[in-house]
Amino acid sequence: MPINLMSPDPEQLLPVKGVALGTAEAGIKAPGRKDLLVMSLALGSTIAGVFTRNRFRAAPVLVSLEHLHAKPEVRALVVNTGNANAGTGNEGINRARQTCAALAKLLGCEAQAVLPFSTGVIMEPLPVERIVAGLPHCVAGLRENNWLDAAQAIMTTDTLPKARSRRVSINGAAVTITGIAKGAGMIRPDMATMLGFIASDARVSQPVLQTVVSDAARDSFNCCTVDGDTSTNDAFMLIASGQAQMQEITRIESGEATAYCDAVTEIAQWLAQAIVRDGEGATKFITISVEGGKHGEECSKVAYAIAHSPLVKTALFASDPNLGRILAAIGYAGIGDLDVSKISLYLDDVLVAEKGCRATRYNEADGQKVMRKQEIGIRVLLGRGSAKSRVWTCDLSPEYVKINSEYRT
Repeated sequence: MPINLMSPDPEQLLPVKGVALGTAEAGIKAPGRKDLLVMSLALGSTIAGVFTRNRFRAAPVLVSLEHLHAKPEVRALVVNTGNANAGTGNEGINRARQTCAALAKLLGCEAQAVLPFSTGVIMEPLPVERIVAGLPHCVAGLRENNWLDAAQAIMTTDTLPKARSRRVSINGAAVTITGIAKGAGMIRPDMATMLGFIASDARVSQPVLQTVVSDAARDSFNCCTVDGDTSTNDAFMLIASGQAQMQEITRIESGEATAYCDAVTEIAQWLAQAIVRDGEGATKFITISVEGGKHGEECSKVAYAIAHSPLVKTALFASDPNLGRILAAIGYAGIGDLDVSKISLYLDDVLVAEKGCRATRYNEADGQKVMRKQEIGIRVLLGRGSAKSRVWTCDLSPEYVKINSEYRT
């Protein structure tokens, strides 16, 4: 069961003027489930994104980048689940392009104005004929208040759809922002999440939008991990339809850009945390804070060393305060001149270790009380400077092994 996470209320998901969504059951991997999504964008929309840095980038990632670099006006996104179209060579690229061409014909735009996205099984041929057959149903169902269906259509091993909305005032103008994401396993983003899409009706120039999506990814999806695996298909896209009654945001240094970035980042952080809360087999949500580093990079190294340790994660699952495992992870995080005598470790507000060893007033019963919670904070003080970092993760349970051992069956 997801950790303190519920399915979104469709009434709370605000339509974004200029962004219409339609879904279909295309039978890409299995019948009887939504697995195809089309997002149609109004003329004048701007779009920006960040993509996985995995060297085995999937065909849709390569085609999306190719289309973005060609700089046409993006008019639509098409997303399929059940098949990642990764590790499929030139044929995979051809099939991604066929998908774009088929949707472009239905919408009356150029094929380069369509961006493809895929998620699912790697190294299997994309069943493009099923996708093409499902596209007319998606287009026929396009509507602005279809965000819940859209969130459901991009799910793979997720147990719940993930979606969130906000309405904010930017220099007196009302701006609507709604986002969806999918992901539960193969989560250690190196830019973004498995797949994430946030749309707004704001008017934002493309250069500003690119900076906002990069900053939002850094402070949200790039701070979460379930299992330490970076996907071949990661993508996080930000859309501004330009339909709000406001002046265009053209300067990243402006107050309007700051307000917009803050609102986008809040939604991205909520979605990133939702992915961890719905992590495959997860029973606990963990916030790891590392403070007192010389710079943020070394703080992140320590946070991820703890978050990725199977020994730490299984101890968390068992509610076992075997906290020497955390100290060991700090020690191998890759900080060559680390002075362990300056390190302190907390579980929530319980001081566990200080000066590099067990705190004199630490009582294991207090540690176990914290470990039994569904939400746990791990705080590390390095005593080296003022930098800090934060990572969200979960425990590792037998259910994770079961889900992934049965993924293709």
